[in-house]
Amino acid sequence: MTQEKKQGNVVAIIMMIILFGMISFVTGLGGPFAKVLKDQFDAPNWMSQLGTFCNFLAYAFMGIPAGLLLKKIGYKKTALAAILVGIVGVGIQYLAGQVSEFFVYLVGAFVAGFSMCMLNTVVNPMLNTLGGGGNRGNQLIQVGGSFNSLNATIVPVLVGYLVGANATIESASPALFIAMGLFAVAFIVLLIANIPEPGIEAETKSDKSDKNSALSFRHFILGAIGIFIYVGVEVGIPNFLILLGTEELKIDSSTAGSIAGTYWFLMLVGRLVGGAIGGKVSSRAMLTTVSLVGMLLVLLAIALPSAKVNMPVFMSDISFGFAEVPVGVLLLVLCGLCTSIMWGGIFNLAVEGLGKYTKMASGIFMTLVVGGGVLPLLQGAVADMGAGGNYLASYWVVFAGLAYLLFYALIGSKNVNKNIPVN
Repeated sequence: MTQEKKQGNVVAIIMMIILFGMISFVTGLGGPFAKVLKDQFDAPNWMSQLGTFCNFLAYAFMGIPAGLLLKKIGYKKTALAAILVGIVGVGIQYLAGQVSEFFVYLVGAFVAGFSMCMLNTVVNPMLNTLGGGGNRGNQLIQVGGSFNSLNATIVPVLVGYLVGANATIESASPALFIAMGLFAVAFIVLLIANIPEPGIEAETKSDKSDKNSALSFRHFILGAIGIFIYVGVEVGIPNFLILLGTEELKIDSSTAGSIAGTYWFLMLVGRLVGGAIGGKVSSRAMLTTVSLVGMLLVLLAIALPSAKVNMPVFMSDISFGFAEVPVGVLLLVLCGLCTSIMWGGIFNLAVEGLGKYTKMASGIFMTLVVGGGVLPLLQGAVADMGAGGNYLASYWVVFAGLAYLLFYALIGSKNVNKNIPVN
C-alpha cells in the first residue's frame, strides 16, 4: 500500500467515525425532546415518544433506497447527500419551535431519520471495508460506535442544560444549531477530502444478468433479522428501566433517568473495550459471549428477590452519585456492557463473504433498524398484562431476543453459500 493511499484511508476512517457520532447526536435529540414536547404541547406520554418513532420509521422507508443510492453514486456522494438531508431535517425541527407546531417537529424528525439512515448505510460498510473485514473491520466499527455512544451521553445533558425549567423547542434551539453547524463543517471537510471508493470499479460493470443478491446468503438474512431484534433489545432495556423505576418502584423521574443514562454510559465503556480488543477477538466469539452473559443477567434480574443495593449512577451534571435500587435493576443496567458491541459483531458476521453485495446488504440492514420501534411495543404489551404494570416480566421479550442472537453467533452466522461468486 502506498503512502498516499494509507493517508487517504486514515482521512476516510476519521470522517466515517465523525459521521458515526453525528448519527447519535441527531438521533439522541429524540430522548430529551420528549420532555420538551410533553411540556410545550401538553402531550400524553405516548405522543411525547413520536419524535423518536418518526426517526426510526424513516429507516423502514429509506433503508433499501439508501443501499441503491450507495451502489449508484458511491460512499462519498451518498454521505454528502445525507448531510444535506440532515441539515434540512434539523432545520425543520428548528422551524417547529418558531411556529410552535407539534406536527412540524415530527416532519423534521422524520426527514432527519432519512439522513441518519443514509449515513448508517455509508459508515458501517466503509469502516468494515477500510479495516479489511474480519477482526480489524469489526474493531473499526466498535471504535466508531464508541464515538457514537459518547454523543449519546452528551446530548441529554446538553439539552437539559439548555431548556432548564423552560422546556420548549425554541429554548433548546442552540442544540439544533450545533447539529446544523457540525453537519456544515462535516460537509466541507468531506467535500475536500479524498475518500476511496472500494469496490466501485468492479460494480460499474453490468450486473443486469446477476440472479443473486445479498438475500441469496442465509447468514445475511439471519443477520438482518438479528439487527432488527438487537436494536429492539438495545432500546427496550433502558426504556422500561424508566417505567419500572417510576411506575412500579416509585423512584423519582430524575433518578430513574439517571439509572437509564448509566445503561448508555456502560454502552460507551463496552464499545471502548470492544474497540481495544476487536482486532484480536473474533466477532463470533464476542457476540457469543455477550449474548450469553446478557441472557444470564436478564434471567437473574427477573428471578432474584427484590433485595436493595446502592448502585452508582451517571448524573445529569456529568458526575456519579448513588441510587438505592433492587439488585435486578443493577443487573439490567449491566446489560449495557453486553449490547454495546453487538451491532458491530452482527454487521461484521452478516456481510462477511458478500463482496459486491455488501452495499445493498447495508441498505437492507438499515431498513430493519425499525426494530427499535417495534420490539418495545411488544415488550409494552407484555407489561400491560399485569395489573398496574408487569415491567420485570416484560424483559422475557429481551431474553428471547438475546437467545436468538446467541443462536446467530453459534450457528446462523456461518456462510453456507460460498459457491456464489461475489467478485
